[in-house]
Amino acid sequence: MPSLTNEEVGSQKFDPTVVWVSACLIILGIVNLYSATFASRGVEAQFWKQQAVWSLLGLVGGIMLYLVHYRVLERFAYFAYAANLLLLVAVLLVGKSVLGAKRWLGFGPFTIQPSEFMKITIAWTLAKYFHDDQFREHYDLKNLLIPVLLVLIPVLLVMAQPDLGTAMIILAVSSSIILFVKVSPRLLIGIAILGAILLPIAYKFVLKDYQRQRIITFINPQSDPRGAGYNSIQSMIAVGSGQFIGKGYKKGTQSQLNFLPEHHTDFIFSVYSEEHGFIGFILLIVLYLLLLANAMKIAYGSNDKFGMLFAFGVGSLFFWHIFINIGMTTGIMPIVGVPLPFMSYGGSFMLSCLFAVSILANIANKKSMF
Repeated sequence: MPSLTNEEVGSQKFDPTVVWVSACLIILGIVNLYSATFASRGVEAQFWKQQAVWSLLGLVGGIMLYLVHYRVLERFAYFAYAANLLLLVAVLLVGKSVLGAKRWLGFGPFTIQPSEFMKITIAWTLAKYFHDDQFREHYDLKNLLIPVLLVLIPVLLVMAQPDLGTAMIILAVSSSIILFVKVSPRLLIGIAILGAILLPIAYKFVLKDYQRQRIITFINPQSDPRGAGYNSIQSMIAVGSGQFIGKGYKKGTQSQLNFLPEHHTDFIFSVYSEEHGFIGFILLIVLYLLLLANAMKIAYGSNDKFGMLFAFGVGSLFFWHIFINIGMTTGIMPIVGVPLPFMSYGGSFMLSCLFAVSILANIANKKSMF
């Protein structure tokens, strides 16, 4: 690509939209997390402070990532993919197990969840693959064998942990990118038919008992209100009880009295809705829509295929997290353990979100530098 003249480089203006939107969401998330754990004791009461520390670490890491031109990052896509796969394998071999799930690697006092970074890495890798294959008009099954294999390997490793929610996100982001690069209509029809055939088989032989139970209670939470349906019922009660203006900050009874499970992670949206009501919901949705709209704007405004696909992949990453998390907390989707960007507690997730924002800012502001 031709380089810009000094005058042209000087005319490039930094677009801060994704940065300030993300900053608003981080502040809102920490404030809400403080309320969610206000009545807690011990380690949980310090979660909001830990979230603030991870946010600062993510900010530093994001700045460092921003300083590297995204076209340079393109060269390391497959290396990042291979490194992340090794970490996923390490999780299964020597990972830390919590509540029957082995998803974390310990490094002294810190733990990381490699599957969170695979969500970005898969978008990075597919953007690289399809960028190198510049001139194909439509992709059929034969042309998609390699990208499908690139997706299935981490999905199977994540499912083995087991972590259905993260595996779903990796599949959703990958599918979004593959559909974006134009798939043969005949292949889409074939995939739809194959999916209809395989879904019952996967339900019977792939999903674990508790995962099948989540689907049953999604269809009818009242079938087991004190067991598998408890989480969904309590979440819907919390969201609905917020009504128009909410119960007030630190006054949400479902979270403060510990009726709401996992109220600092998967069900953080329920805490927020109970305290801030419909008005708070609108504010949060507007911020998310601004983030998603700018991600799509950056993707379609990119000067090269890699930047376009990477930005689109990051945008779809945020979209699927938001859609699935709010869907499962309001009862319109099964509970699968997907966190809400910038709101749910989690160091690895916060780092991955801030890295994603840094990538968007990088593509938006450096797309014409060389």
